[in-house]
Amino acid sequence: MILIATETEAESPETVPDIQDYDYIILGCGSVGFRVIRELVKSKKKIFAVDQSKEKVEVLREQNFDAVVGDIIDENILKSLNLDSVQAVLILTPSPDINKKVVQAIRERNKAVFIITRGSDPKSKEELEDAGADVVLIPSNVMATSVISYLTRIESVRRARQLSHVIEDVREGELAILTHNNPDPDAISSAMTLKEIAERVGVNAEIIYFGNIGHQENQALVNLLKLDMKRGEEVDLSSFSKIALVDSSRSGNNNTIPSDLVINIVIDHHPPVDQVEAEYVDIRLDVGATATIMTKYLQELDIIPSKELATALFFGIKSETDEFKRNTHPSDFTAAAFLYPYVDKELIEKLETPAMSAETLDILGAAITNRQVYGSYLISNVGVIRNRDALPQAADYLLKLEGVTTAIVFGIGKEHIYISARNKDIRVNIGDILKRAFGDVGSAGGHPHAAGAQIPLGVFGDLSDKQSLMNLVEEVVTKRFLEIAGVEGEEGSQKE
Repeated sequence: MILIATETEAESPETVPDIQDYDYIILGCGSVGFRVIRELVKSKKKIFAVDQSKEKVEVLREQNFDAVVGDIIDENILKSLNLDSVQAVLILTPSPDINKKVVQAIRERNKAVFIITRGSDPKSKEELEDAGADVVLIPSNVMATSVISYLTRIESVRRARQLSHVIEDVREGELAILTHNNPDPDAISSAMTLKEIAERVGVNAEIIYFGNIGHQENQALVNLLKLDMKRGEEVDLSSFSKIALVDSSRSGNNNTIPSDLVINIVIDHHPPVDQVEAEYVDIRLDVGATATIMTKYLQELDIIPSKELATALFFGIKSETDEFKRNTHPSDFTAAAFLYPYVDKELIEKLETPAMSAETLDILGAAITNRQVYGSYLISNVGVIRNRDALPQAADYLLKLEGVTTAIVFGIGKEHIYISARNKDIRVNIGDILKRAFGDVGSAGGHPHAAGAQIPLGVFGDLSDKQSLMNLVEEVVTKRFLEIAGVEGEEGSQKE
């Protein structure tokens, strides 16, 4: 039930009808009450209002709202209200004293009905809550929240327009959209979205990647959506008018993009290693996926995603946040909710259950066999690898072992050591640990729950003997990690 009241003298009271069919009753139809009534009616709620001003009630009736004249302090008016049949009571007069009296009167009659009322300051809020109000609104605070909400929206719209203008400057040229090496669903779907935005403003764009698309989920995404993605080694990056980088923030940061390449657009959700300089930079640490940022761009630019794009973005957010369980923020949920009506549900199911390659299975087996446990930390060297995308899968799997809160899996590629880490200990920031342990000899970083690193093999000198190299790599990686993690000197043991 909702109540609305005013401070003017009441006209002749009218009979309050049976309000059994109403969702809310409003007493006091000032400016706040009028706005509340309109918003509730928009939401298809049934509203009944009581006010002591005949003029205000007539205005409500002219707008087809149900209302009667009456003084809400009048016991007869309050007794006539059926408090058991409505959802809530709002008491919104500008007078905290009147509101307090009405709250007390209602609470004497009904202990369960939900009451929302209006205060003027923290002191009146406390008094109204003591009187029995469930929610007390202070207009100045509500106004501040509304202003912040509007400013956030304005900033979001400004970003989207600015991005569009930067892309439009490409004109007759082409935009290159780069991802980090071995792009995952988050990077792939983000690149797809930027390409869509570019095409909407009449600019041609190509999605380009370095490394391999080896993870079975990534392969499934590219194959099922029939995506046109070009390998970095097969294109001349100097031929593009502008370069965009998504899901990464600079050359050399989990990618092999030439260090002298000028990057014009950067969109990412990972903490940057160094200061990022570009014509347009949008790095948001308050989202769990770059795909969430790209979804916001679609919303602000009024672009309805195709079934394929919505599916890719939804899958990108879902996989990057580990089914919304890791590093997830409210904006990830709202982005997913926006995308869901456009998603191909059958395609999502296919993406979630791709076939596992024999190499991935071998790496998973090696990770299990070679695991060493140091307290709650697990470290596993899987040896020589061709598919680095199998490492995070192995780390995710090993994190499920009893007593393990942090899992680190590493392997040796042709030119780099690749490290993948997963963590579920809220006291540990695994991204920071990897950055401190390996940032000086390679590139490393990530989030508190998931991170990665890659170290050039050249730092180990010219070792032609493969076994010696593997032994040295294992010793150095393990020692460096344990020193930074603060567990130096503990004996490792293989879990049986």
